[in-house]
Amino acid sequence: MGINDDFYKMIKIENLDLPELEVYKQRNEVRLLRINEPAEGIFICESAKVIRRALDAGYEAISILTSVDKPDGEIKKIYEECKNIPIYLGDDEVLKELAGYALTGGVLAAMRRKPLPGLEEIIKGKSRIAVMENVQNPSNVGSIFRSAAAMRIEALILTFDSSDPLYRRSERVSMGTVFQIPWTKINKDTDYLKVLSDNGFASVAMALSDDSVSIDDSRIKQERKIAIILGNEGYGLKKETIKRSDYVAKIPMNPIVDSLNVGAASAVMFWELSKSE
Repeated sequence: MGINDDFYKMIKIENLDLPELEVYKQRNEVRLLRINEPAEGIFICESAKVIRRALDAGYEAISILTSVDKPDGEIKKIYEECKNIPIYLGDDEVLKELAGYALTGGVLAAMRRKPLPGLEEIIKGKSRIAVMENVQNPSNVGSIFRSAAAMRIEALILTFDSSDPLYRRSERVSMGTVFQIPWTKINKDTDYLKVLSDNGFASVAMALSDDSVSIDDSRIKQERKIAIILGNEGYGLKKETIKRSDYVAKIPMNPIVDSLNVGAASAVMFWELSKSE
């Protein structure tokens, strides 16, 4: 049955088997990504802050799943903006059974993906970007986005084998900054180092090697256009990437520790770059 039909379309959940609720039951986010192929797929947003930032970035909500029947503040504004789509209402236990976990802030939204821009389009007019090469942990992807937003990185590029920024954990860890920074994901055949070089970017591979320089090296800071390249959580960057990069940089640290988590390392590097502004 409908609630507040004169304001927004809120529907009390009385049957967990409604076909419209299937997207919220889906634990495999890759299936949601590909659900409409060849058209763009779907993703799930969790928490009012993240949903708000997705809407502000122009993403279209399909439906909302919530336990909040008397909204105020941010959630009320979201309901008002989404008044022409179904808002499914259930208590916390029903939603936990449906989604498989307790909802953060009591609200989820199913949203349509947008076509991703091309690599050259995303870097046009930018001078400070970062690349994630095979960064597979969604939490690390979200953490890098959040650090990038805080330290004024202008765009992010992910290789085909990196985790998707629109997975729930990435969105949540990023606090919705995945919707505030331009980004794209490139295919397997894209030689991103060549594209970056052709567009005037100096590439800085974050890695430990005999040729590594400190992240505060003056030559890096004097470059007009910089691309910071971050690697896989286990084995780092590919040898070919390190060999072809203009600089290989490392973070000076206590010798008893050889490296930082890629999310932490990105924050340190982005902060160091921000000091040269």
